[in-house]
Amino acid sequence: MRMRTATATSAAARLAAARSTAARSSAACDGGISRQQKQRKQQQKQQQQLPPKSTPPSRSAAAPSPWLSDADLAALASQDQHALSLADLARHGRPPLSERSLLSSANFTLSLLPIRLARRIQALRNLPYIVVSNPNISRIYNNYLHSLSILLPYWHAARRGRPVAAAEDEIRFTKVLAELVATHTDTIPILAKGFLECRKYISNADVTRFLDEHLRARIGTRLVAEQHIALHYSSQPRSQARNIPDDGPTPRPEQRSYVGVIDTALRPAQTVESCAGFVSDICELRYGYRPRLVVDGEPDTTFAFVPMHLEYIVTELLKNAFRATVESGWQEPVVVTIAPEPPSKFKLKHQPAGPSAAVTPVHAHDGDLISRDAMRPLDDNAPGVTIRIRDRGGGIPPDVLPNIWSYSFTTFSDELDLPGPGGSGPEALSAIATASTGGSSIAGLGYGLPLSRAYAEYFGGGIAVQSLYGWGTDVYLRLKGVGTIDE
Repeated sequence: MRMRTATATSAAARLAAARSTAARSSAACDGGISRQQKQRKQQQKQQQQLPPKSTPPSRSAAAPSPWLSDADLAALASQDQHALSLADLARHGRPPLSERSLLSSANFTLSLLPIRLARRIQALRNLPYIVVSNPNISRIYNNYLHSLSILLPYWHAARRGRPVAAAEDEIRFTKVLAELVATHTDTIPILAKGFLECRKYISNADVTRFLDEHLRARIGTRLVAEQHIALHYSSQPRSQARNIPDDGPTPRPEQRSYVGVIDTALRPAQTVESCAGFVSDICELRYGYRPRLVVDGEPDTTFAFVPMHLEYIVTELLKNAFRATVESGWQEPVVVTIAPEPPSKFKLKHQPAGPSAAVTPVHAHDGDLISRDAMRPLDDNAPGVTIRIRDRGGGIPPDVLPNIWSYSFTTFSDELDLPGPGGSGPEALSAIATASTGGSSIAGLGYGLPLSRAYAEYFGGGIAVQSLYGWGTDVYLRLKGVGTIDE
């Protein structure tokens, strides 16, 4: 040892000195630790935070993932990504499907997912190293590596002319898809927490760009996997209906209007009432009051859409409307209007949501994302539905309105507390990170707007907001119909 601490130094002082010394630059001497030892410790710490890019980390020691090489990753990421359409999801017809159709669905799914996962891994690798080294973002990176690695045996077999060709193979493949979906359930809140912790090292614009692209890519990846899972289980004999997971995306066999995860006779008014009941329960628990809801327009309207997506969008929009109503002190009900669109005689392309394009915020990168990742309908002329949610909650302050589509996180402290009722605005990213804790508060959940917009735009729809500050807010949700699904 080159230096010894004076005997008069207290234990607390020695501990503080040790911590200060450990935090110094590697060029300085580190009392008693050689330069080589320190370098080895730093390398070990980095390896724990981020695994080598050429080796996929195992999710557990008992179940290591197959090897994923850089060559495989590069080969997959370089392939053209198939532009999804709802016709792709409905191409196999209504369940129950024959064994041949199920095998065709499995191989179609296999042709899509590895490329999408590889591109997500590449996008994560393109982030600054210090950001990817964050434990939360590294966890998502590991999850994507694992998901791609468990699909690789099927991908390699298909390349050698051995696709999924037997019922037993299809069953095993469906279980792999179910594991993939479960692995990525909490991706968004975990990513958000990681970006919050790294906000000193990456700009708001880069975070927003990454999350916008990641959200849209994630929607497509999950939808492809969940569609095959749903087709598989809904094609099983009724005697096996008890084996269908209760918490999955699969409709029950008696729900004959479903084609996989698509409900061809979805009634938006019923979804609104169901989501309003859930939000009212949260509101009563948080505030001791349940705002009233009125559904008008044409509540008997039905169209073809993905119920899970509509439920998410409506729930988030109602959270904002109910919270604003309660905190404003007004007793006026929240009014939801269902307005079906008449069939169009002309082909529409990216029609804006709401009554006017002027109320739709525009971002420079949105058009590229929509054209690259948006889900095309079965029929471009299929009529859609517009849902207006109107509240008398006092409107959105002018200084907050420009930021409602942003994943803002610069105004939050390191404690990552969920904003309280007195918060100054919907700082979305922090709310995402804390929403996964299971709390019942609906305060600060303005993050629902950018996420809901991603879901709506993915199918060619959109969300527009009109705020009359001091009075209330109208939110217009336009949902594009997917068209007629052949029997």
